Amino acid sequence: MKKLFNLLVIIFSTSYVFGQSDMQKGFDFLEKGEFAAAKTFFKNTLKEEPLNKTAQICYGRAVGLSGEPQKATAIFAGLLQTYPNDFEIAINYNESFLWNKQYEVAKPLYAKMVIDYPNKFGAILGYANTLSNLKEYQEALRWLEKALQLQPENPSALVSRKFMRLGYANQYVNNQDYSTGKALLKKIFNDFPKDKDALLNLANIHLITKQTDSAKTVYARYATTPIDSITALNGISLAEHIAENDKQALNIASAAISKVHRFEDYELTERTYDRFVQALIWNRKFRKAKTQIDSLETVYPKRNWIHALRATLGLYTGDTKVSVKEYEAILTKDSTSFDGNLGKANALFASDRIIPAYRAAFKTLSIYKNQKDAKGFIEKLDVMYTPSIEEHAAYTFDNGDNIAFYTNTTADIALSTKFRTTVSYFYRNTENTVTGNQASSHVVLAGLQFKLLPKTTLKTVVGLNNSRFMTEAYTQPVLDVKLNLQPLKLQNLALGYQREVQNFNADLIEREIVQNHYGLNYNLGTNFNLGWYTQLMYTQQSDANTRNLLFTSLYYTLSQKPALKMGVNYQYISFQDQVPTIYFSPAEYQAVELFADIRGKFSEKTSYIASAATGYQRVESDPNTPIFRAEGALQHQFSKRLSTNLYGKYSNIASATAAGFEFTEIGLKLKWLFMKRPLFSVQ
Repeated sequence: MKKLFNLLVIIFSTSYVFGQSDMQKGFDFLEKGEFAAAKTFFKNTLKEEPLNKTAQICYGRAVGLSGEPQKATAIFAGLLQTYPNDFEIAINYNESFLWNKQYEVAKPLYAKMVIDYPNKFGAILGYANTLSNLKEYQEALRWLEKALQLQPENPSALVSRKFMRLGYANQYVNNQDYSTGKALLKKIFNDFPKDKDALLNLANIHLITKQTDSAKTVYARYATTPIDSITALNGISLAEHIAENDKQALNIASAAISKVHRFEDYELTERTYDRFVQALIWNRKFRKAKTQIDSLETVYPKRNWIHALRATLGLYTGDTKVSVKEYEAILTKDSTSFDGNLGKANALFASDRIIPAYRAAFKTLSIYKNQKDAKGFIEKLDVMYTPSIEEHAAYTFDNGDNIAFYTNTTADIALSTKFRTTVSYFYRNTENTVTGNQASSHVVLAGLQFKLLPKTTLKTVVGLNNSRFMTEAYTQPVLDVKLNLQPLKLQNLALGYQREVQNFNADLIEREIVQNHYGLNYNLGTNFNLGWYTQLMYTQQSDANTRNLLFTSLYYTLSQKPALKMGVNYQYISFQDQVPTIYFSPAEYQAVELFADIRGKFSEKTSYIASAATGYQRVESDPNTPIFRAEGALQHQFSKRLSTNLYGKYSNIASATAAGFEFTEIGLKLKWLFMKRPLFSVQ
C-alpha cells in the first residue's frame, strides 16, 4: 500500500515539471523501489541543477525512503521556506512523517491540508492512510471513499481500502467479533475477487472459531498456483490438527514437504518444515521430530522458529526446563514475539511456576490487546484459584442388603498460588434393610495445602468424625497428611498417612474401627505411550488387625483424542487376622484384570468418562471367580463458574468394599465458583 501511495505522489510531484531535464532514469529508480540508486542519481543531478525543484523533491523522497526519514523531513521543510504554498512540496513534507512512523504528527498536517485542498486526491488519500496507520479504520475508510469519489477505481485507493479493511477486520477479530471481521474481509473480494491476503485472513478466522471445514474450503480457493498450494497445504494441516485429525495433518504436511523443494522460496520452505515438525510432535513421533529439528538447525541456526519447535517438543515430552529456555531465547531476539511470550507462559505453567506464568501472559496482553489465547490462558489460571464450593451427593446399595446415602460439601479457598485452605462437611447414613440396623457419620474437616517448591506440595487435613449407631455415639479424630512431588520428569510420587474411621455400613460404624494407613503412590510415564502405576499401603487398625495392599497397573495409551488407554491390573491384599463375619479380611487375596478407559468430549462444554475392567480374583485357596467393574460419568459446564458431574459405578470385586460385597453407586457433583476471580492479584 505504501509503495503505491509513494508512486502516486511521485506522479503528482513531477508531472508538471517533467520536461525540465532528462530525469527519467531517476524516476525509474524510484518506481522500482531502488531508492539508494535514486538518491545518488538526484544528488548528482542537483550538482548540475541545484535549483531544479523536481530534482530536489525526488532527492528528498529518495533520502527518506532509503532509510533517512528525518533528513527528508528537513529537506522538505527547507523547500517549504522557499516555496511556502507549494502543494507538491507540502504533501511530500507530510508524507515524510509517515516514513518515520510519526503518524500522530502527520495527522493534523493532513487534516489541515484536506481543508485547504478539499479536491486534491493525493491529500485525501494521504489523510486516509495516516488514519489507517493510527488504526482509526472507520474514519480512514470514510475519507478513502471521498478519495474514490474524486478518482473512481483508482488502483492506489483500492489497494489502500483493501489494507484498511484487513486492519479493521483484525480489530474485530481481536475483540472476538468474528462475524463482523468476516464480513469486512468478504468486501475485499468485490475489488479483488481472488485476493490472497483476504483469503488467508478469512481462513485464520475459521481456524480460530474451529470451523475447520470452512477453513479448508478457503485454503482450496487460495491454491491457484503450485507454490500457493503449498501454503494452502500448510494451512489445511493445521485445520486437521484443530479438528483432532492428527494423522491426516501429518499426511498433508508430508505432502507439502515433498513439493516445496521444487521452488526456491526460502521463507515458504521454512514455514513448511515448521509445520511438518509440528505435525510429527502432534503425532507423538518425538524421536523423529528431534532428529528433524537437529538437522534443520544446522541449516537454519538460531532461528526463532527452531527455538519454538524445541520448546514445543519440550512441552509434549515433559521437559519444561528446555521449553522455558527456548522461549527465552526467542524473547532475547524479539521481546514482542507472540509465540515467545505466550509460549513462555505455557511453559512456566507446565513447570508449576504460576506467578511467572501469570506475568508472562499479562505481558502478552500488554503487547497484543484482547488476544483470545492470552485471555483464555489467564482465565484458565483464574479458575484454578477462584474460591469454590462443591457438593457431592451419592446413593449406594449392595447385595448384602446395605443401602447408604452420603453428601459431602467442600469449600476451597486459595489465598495465594502457594497456599490454599479447605473446609468440608461429610454426612453418611447407612442402613441394612434386613436387620434394620442404622448408623450415621458426621465428619468435619479443615485442610491446609502449601506448595513447598514447584511440583512439590504438602497437604494436611484434620477433623473429627462423629458416628452414631442406634442409641450409641462416639467421636474420633481424623487426619490425612500427603506429600505430592515430581522427582523426575514424567514421574509422580505421593507419600501419605491417613487416619479414618470405617463407615461403609452400619455394622462397621458400630464397631468403631479406626484405620491408620501408611501409603505410597508412584506413577511413571513415558514418551512412547506406556505407563506404570503402583500403590503400596500398610494399614494398622484399632481392632489389632493389619493389612498389606499392593496395586499395580501397566497401561498403554492408544490415542490422545479421545484419550483411550488399556492395560492390565494386579492387586494383592493380606490381613493378619481373618474376621469374615465382620469385614472382608482374607489371609491372601489376588486379582488380575484387563481394563480400558476412555475420556473425551461430546461438545465444547460436555465431556464423558467411561471405564470397564474384567478378570479373575482368588480369595485364599478358593477357586478363581470372574470379576467385573464399570464406571461412567458425564460432565457439563453450564457456565465458566458452574459445572456438574453425573456418574455411576458398579463392582463385584471383593476388595472394593470393606465388607467384600458387590455394590453399585450413583452420584452427582455440583461445583460453583462463588467468586468471580481469585482473592489475590498478580498484576
